[in-house]
Amino acid sequence: EVADAIKKMAVRGAPAIGVSAAMGLALGASQSVGTSVADLEFDFNFMCKVMEATRPTAVNLFWAIERMRGVIAKAKSENVRDEEEIKKRLTEEALLIYNEDIEANRAIGLFGGELIPDGATVLTHCNAGALATAGDYGTALGVIRGAIHAGKRVAVIADETRPFLQGARLTAWELAKDNIPVTVITDNMAGHVMKQGKVDCVVVGADRIAANGDTANKIGTYMVAVLAMQHNIPFYVAAPLSTVDLSTATGDDIPIEERDAKEVTHVREHQLTPDGVDVHNFAFDVTPNELIAAIVTDRGIARPPYTESLRTLAEALSAHAR
Repeated sequence: EVADAIKKMAVRGAPAIGVSAAMGLALGASQSVGTSVADLEFDFNFMCKVMEATRPTAVNLFWAIERMRGVIAKAKSENVRDEEEIKKRLTEEALLIYNEDIEANRAIGLFGGELIPDGATVLTHCNAGALATAGDYGTALGVIRGAIHAGKRVAVIADETRPFLQGARLTAWELAKDNIPVTVITDNMAGHVMKQGKVDCVVVGADRIAANGDTANKIGTYMVAVLAMQHNIPFYVAAPLSTVDLSTATGDDIPIEERDAKEVTHVREHQLTPDGVDVHNFAFDVTPNELIAAIVTDRGIARPPYTESLRTLAEALSAHAR
């Protein structure tokens, strides 16, 4: 059920996908009816394969699965023979991933809030808020919340974000609920409002960040980044280090999910386009690193050259974990 929820985007947002995957694996393991550690491991590996097939672009999914696999591997290395003990450890690891994400979002807000000028209007794309993470802060919206909590006045312009309308439905709802001024625009208005001087900076989330800083995010992000560069507006990415994939050299190596054409041709059950029309429905695009002014992580702010700065932050995190 959790895998189905991720695939159908009932759960979406890279951090939320990762946390949900971990919780789903722990839940599935707890329901395993095997009578041995070998039975549990067989069931667990099957569940991992099902989970991995849900969303190919969001690296937090695979990161969380590997964290959970590590629990099984460690138990085997310790020669644990009690499957109930392993189930308990899997649940503890899933809860740890959940709590780590909440802390990461708060840290992103603390670091990123410093980048937002007092009185700024921030444009954001898609939804990278509490609804895309484990907590009440978010990544891109966490930066905005961090600035506000620091006493700054901030307003937001939210792209509607076709075809799922995460900006219009989710980001606008989150911000309105928190009494943060928000204006929704259609995706193709972004250049116009930038030209009018209505945007001071752009902050977006990420589904996967390559080692060189190339960033995969919701489709349309690349377009916003190009427009921001044209208008000399800083473009920031906000994501936990778990979204940084140092094994992926550049954005060219990031798999891009293509979803059902019906998401484009229909609004709910109402068909908009003629029968037989070809449709592309890429869920993500890749923003080249040279368009990104900074990447805000839970361990600090990375700046160009990202190949060096992202690796430095990742190594510091690894050393801290040890």
